[in-house]
Amino acid sequence: MKDLTIVILNFNSGEYLLKCLESIKLAKGEATIATIVIDNNSSDESFKLAQDKYKEARYIKNSENLGFSKGYNPTLKGIKTEYLLLLNPDCILEKGVIKKILDSYDADSMIGAATGKIILPNGRTDLTAHRGFPTPWASLLYVLGDDSLYHLTNNNPDFTHEVDAISGAFFLTKKSVLEKVGYLDEKFFLYGEDIDLCLRIKKAGYKIIYDPTIKITHFKGVSSGLKKHSQEITAANSKTRKRAMNAFYEAMLIFYNKHYKNNYPFFINWLVYLGIHSRWGLAILKKTV
Repeated sequence: MKDLTIVILNFNSGEYLLKCLESIKLAKGEATIATIVIDNNSSDESFKLAQDKYKEARYIKNSENLGFSKGYNPTLKGIKTEYLLLLNPDCILEKGVIKKILDSYDADSMIGAATGKIILPNGRTDLTAHRGFPTPWASLLYVLGDDSLYHLTNNNPDFTHEVDAISGAFFLTKKSVLEKVGYLDEKFFLYGEDIDLCLRIKKAGYKIIYDPTIKITHFKGVSSGLKKHSQEITAANSKTRKRAMNAFYEAMLIFYNKHYKNNYPFFINWLVYLGIHSRWGLAILKKTV
């Protein structure tokens, strides 16, 4: 069996962290699994309850909320297994998923990351696991209602295929890949770090694979409270929601400035910045993204 380390970054995930850890037990016999739970200084009881109930996992507590990248990186850098799975605490695995994702990854030696079909509680597919890169043209089409470039809606979602970017909620990669392309960019506090990592993986010549035969449930937004479908289940307070909201749009600016700004003339950059700040303002009024 392959050796796999599953790493979960927790922040006020409540009972969902316990459900996530319980679901990992379904993968017994599919790989030799080590589970690490990192806590970003949660104010709820989720981390303590997990420690008490799932003693086989390793637990690391940060003294403050470091965000996604800074919260993950020190642990990722110290992991020895070749296979690493980043898993959100509000994700639920099904039996067979771990074996399938490892087999899918091993189908091609040039695969650098892989994911499956991530399903929201309402039954809809979470399209963040099936994305193209947000170039200015792809972003403009998305705003105008054409999702063919950003969420790759022209691709058949029922067949395994290559995509540009997948979600950090369920992100399988290898230690050797991260050592080659770099770990999570710590300029991103929350959001954007997964698509940034995917772009670096693709630039290094690797493929990123979406396999819809692998299905997991993602409650999404439990910690941040920004998603419409999670408004009733999140424990996020107004301060946490505001910080997550700002991080969501700051990530767009960080990503654009890092990867695209120097490729386009001033007026294109100006339009992109105008679009981001306009959507940011509307999101603040709606209190969701």
